[in-house]
Amino acid sequence: MSGRAKFLWSIRRELWEHRSVYIAPLAVAAVVLVGFLFHIQGIAEKLFAVTSLDIIRQRVAVVTPFSLVASVILFTSFAVALNYCLDALYSERRDRSILFWKSMPVSDLTTVLSKFAMAMAVIPLIAFAIAFATQLALFLLTCVMLVVKGIDVSTLTSRLPLVQMTIAMFYGLAVHMLWYAPIYGWLLLVSAWARKAPFLWAVLPVFALFMVEKIAFGTGYVAQLVQYRFMGAMREAFSANAMKEPITQLSQLDPARFFSSAGLWTGLAAAAVFLAAAVWSRRRREPI
Repeated sequence: MSGRAKFLWSIRRELWEHRSVYIAPLAVAAVVLVGFLFHIQGIAEKLFAVTSLDIIRQRVAVVTPFSLVASVILFTSFAVALNYCLDALYSERRDRSILFWKSMPVSDLTTVLSKFAMAMAVIPLIAFAIAFATQLALFLLTCVMLVVKGIDVSTLTSRLPLVQMTIAMFYGLAVHMLWYAPIYGWLLLVSAWARKAPFLWAVLPVFALFMVEKIAFGTGYVAQLVQYRFMGAMREAFSANAMKEPITQLSQLDPARFFSSAGLWTGLAAAAVFLAAAVWSRRRREPI
């Protein structure tokens, strides 16, 4: 079996063993759809009311519900990815299944990289598909309600740039996948190394650095660095107004600045170091 085939089978193994990666965003999407159905009549009336606003406010009012739906689903997938990374290598040592998997002809490098790929690509792409399908369902339900109410469907379609929103959502997902690489790498390292309480081992060193810096120097660079790593992708990859209103125009995207930012490349370098350490730890750590 080739290295590529082993990697793909490792990805399939992760999907079989960690069903929460698609169940959680599906559950959120279901809750959103149910809530939408309860308020669909009021939403249709609000859409008709926005025609009295100026064109910019009309677009913001129409786009905001769809943007919020996607944001909630994608944020859920990020939380799932964090939990997945923290548990991925720790759980196989805790339940001693690592003894079985190490007997298989799959290297530690392939195993760690497959888990990293799950957090970096597979989980976000699943969330993207679910978010897009949910937005499409909301769009169709709203159109049906507008027709039932006798309101022109163009009230919605002319103010909802669905294609641009989808492109922007995929772009935002891609830049966050790259930006969060060191976070996922760090959590996988802790998961491979910790003998117990991996969450505490992941958080306490950062908190300790913050406290030491604050007490010794009275500065907050560690806190700023953590905040930048969690929130900086929006600042680096989008225009200045992207944090203030829904992203509806491709002109709000700024890939040139993102791919030339030092924060991206230093983060990817740190992720590579963390992953190398995670491979080393998995090779040497015994079952718990």
